[in-house]
Amino acid sequence: MNKKILMVLTSHDQLGNTGKKTGFWVEEFAAPYYAFIDAGVEVTLASPLGGQAPIDPTSTLADFQTSATERYDNDDSAQAKIATTVKLSEIKESDFDGVFYPGGHGPLWDLTDNAESITLIESFLNADKAVATVCHASAALLNVKQELGDFAIKGKVITGFTNSEEEAVQLTEVVPFLLEDELIKRGAEYQKAQDFHPFAIQDGLIITGQNPASSALAAEKLLAHIVETI
Repeated sequence: MNKKILMVLTSHDQLGNTGKKTGFWVEEFAAPYYAFIDAGVEVTLASPLGGQAPIDPTSTLADFQTSATERYDNDDSAQAKIATTVKLSEIKESDFDGVFYPGGHGPLWDLTDNAESITLIESFLNADKAVATVCHASAALLNVKQELGDFAIKGKVITGFTNSEEEAVQLTEVVPFLLEDELIKRGAEYQKAQDFHPFAIQDGLIITGQNPASSALAAEKLLAHIVETI
C-alpha cells in the first residue's frame, strides 16, 4: 500500500493519586498495530515525551490477553519501538496518511489538553485525513476545534469508554473526568454498545472505538478509509 500511519501513545504512568501505575492498554496498541503492519502499512510511534511509552500493568494480566498481545510479547521489534517512541513535537502531519490513538487511562491526563496533540489532530482533519481513537484515547478529541472555532466533535457520532464501564473497573472516583460526560458536553452525538462489547463508528474523518474490544474494529475502519482515498 505504501501508506504510513502514526500511532500516538500516552506518556503518563500515574493512576491519579492511588500510587498505582497506568499507561496505554496493550491490546489497544497491539491489535491495531498488527492490523496496520500486516496490511503493509508503515507505522511510526510517538508520545508526548518520546522514549519509553508506559504500559498499564493491568493490561498485561492473564484475563486481558489476546492473540495480538501474545504476539506483542514475542515481538522484539515492536517492543523496541515502544521503548523509543518519537517525541510528539517532532511529528508532522504531512508525513502520514492517518493517525491512531490507543487508549488506556493515561491519555485522560496527558493527551486531553496537550497542545501539540490538539494541533496535530487539527492538521490531520484540515488535510482531509482520518483520525482514529479507541477507549479513553477519545479524550484526545475533546479540545480539538474546527477552523471556525467549534469543537470538531460537535454534532459528530462519537464513542469512547462509558461511564458504566468506568464504574465497572472501579475508577470513577480516580479519573480526572468521565469521558462519556465530557464528549456529550462538547456536543458529540455519543453512542455506545453494551459494556465491554466491540463497538466502533466513523463519522466523516473521525473514527472512534468504545473499549479495548473495539480496537481492531477501529483500526479496520481507518485502514478502509485510507484505502478508499488512494
